[in-house]
Amino acid sequence: MLKEDSLSSITESYADSYTIYDQQWRLEGGRNKAANIVSLCASLKVKSLLDIGSGDGAVLEWLSKENFVPEIYAVEIADSAIERLVARKLPHLKEVKKFDGYHIPFADKAFELSTCSHVLEHVEHPRLVLREIARVSEYQFFEIPIDFSFFVDKRIAHFLAYGHINVFTPSLFKFLLKSEGFEIIKEDFRFYSNEIIKMTHASKKKQLISRIKNGLIRAIPFLKKIKPNVYVVLCKKSTTTLPIFH
Repeated sequence: MLKEDSLSSITESYADSYTIYDQQWRLEGGRNKAANIVSLCASLKVKSLLDIGSGDGAVLEWLSKENFVPEIYAVEIADSAIERLVARKLPHLKEVKKFDGYHIPFADKAFELSTCSHVLEHVEHPRLVLREIARVSEYQFFEIPIDFSFFVDKRIAHFLAYGHINVFTPSLFKFLLKSEGFEIIKEDFRFYSNEIIKMTHASKKKQLISRIKNGLIRAIPFLKKIKPNVYVVLCKKSTTTLPIFH
């Protein structure tokens, strides 16, 4: 059980995170994340979706434009993000609730699908969040950035500046999911668009290097499954719990 003062500290740390931010970056990133959701989840034909950690709503804006699902619900920790999300006035958005980062304020199995994009790398106790997401939804979609490299420990300041306190590979993330009793239905290994690469790297030289590196990794199936830019997965929770907790 998380202590109340710990939860308050988490909420406060994200309170103003969207006061000053790059709108173009988030909108373009939202387009890619929404496309990944549609790609993996379209066959489900769901009527309701809960987005966990919605940020400013950039992903939900693209999903709304796609008419992906009739009813969208959202939970978000940052007040500044909620303000921006509500201001979008998305036609499919039915309700936005603030949450503390761990306890989702909806009933068991309230939603057919939950989505969680680029959130778990920020979470101190990801297993607790996974259990809450499984509690409120039948199917679950996750997208995580693949920050891993053999020298990731040399870039701690870089990743902490983005709030990334967990580093995953696709296999490590699947281990986390499977050990929590999630069944993997679909998965994919994705790479950033040229537009995102341009926004990430100011110099054309670094942009070119990034494109060449991604091209080489894409061309080798083994490497593609280890070091994509992002890993996306659709899953369903079984009743299995960690054996050590039985």
